[in-house]
Amino acid sequence: MQSFQPQKILILGGSGFVGQHVCSRLSLQHHHVTVPTRRLPARHIQMMPGISVVKADVHDPHQLQALVHGHDVVINLVAILHGDEDAFNQAHVNLPAQLARACLAEGVTRLIHVSALGADVHAPSMYQRSKARGELALLSAAQKGPLGLTMLRPSVIFGKDDQFINLFAKLQKVFPVMPLAGANTRFQPVWVHDVAQALVHCVNTASTEGQVFEACGPDVMTLTELVQLAGRWAGCPRPVVPLPHAIGWLQALLMEWLPGPTLMSRDNLASMQVHNVASGHVPGLRALGISEPKSIKRLFVATP
Repeated sequence: MQSFQPQKILILGGSGFVGQHVCSRLSLQHHHVTVPTRRLPARHIQMMPGISVVKADVHDPHQLQALVHGHDVVINLVAILHGDEDAFNQAHVNLPAQLARACLAEGVTRLIHVSALGADVHAPSMYQRSKARGELALLSAAQKGPLGLTMLRPSVIFGKDDQFINLFAKLQKVFPVMPLAGANTRFQPVWVHDVAQALVHCVNTASTEGQVFEACGPDVMTLTELVQLAGRWAGCPRPVVPLPHAIGWLQALLMEWLPGPTLMSRDNLASMQVHNVASGHVPGLRALGISEPKSIKRLFVATP
């Protein structure tokens, strides 16, 4: 078994879907991990050896710099899927910029940032544009000081406890048909364990500094095919009815107004104007030690 020198690692967004898997792997390797959160407790990670959960607001520059102090590596997993321009800028642009400044001020020379496949300043959605501006802010900071920056761009991330396949599975348990906007958009879904393994590889491998990687699985599927897979997995497959863009836009607007967590927004729909698949212009998971990325078709094959 390969051994690694234990490091002190700060993970922003460590209590989330991807973060808990990263924490688990780092814990097994005996790293010392700090996870800030605005809401305590986070029992699903607090019980892991070597994981310290602290209450803090990472958007406060003073608190953020205090958190960064004394760590060897910082991983940023913070992201939002819904919100207005200000919210996206706060999460995806301002926070990474503040984080880079804190790292430089505290002498932290390793920063691993999870961006998104399709990040582009000219992209159709606020989400994609803000992700691209966050990348630019980090690259600018890395050019100004000794900051070893690694960026990972994943496609949609799936797993048994995700909010993607499970959402469509739950909807098909309720509705007799699935009216679907963006039905023909292609995705290259990546398993959460592969993303976590890739991030841990970056922590342990200095040669990943200064590089960008695309994290994509082996399957390219349309949104229709993914919804159909979710229905089969849930044991209640429903007919999928593709919606014209205008009707899909109205559906997304209605879902924004509904009470409770937003399931679909107009910005989500805008992001589906471009396919979410690997460009092939930068290295992928195999360059991060994952020789056989997990197929979503193989994972979601049986009724849960």
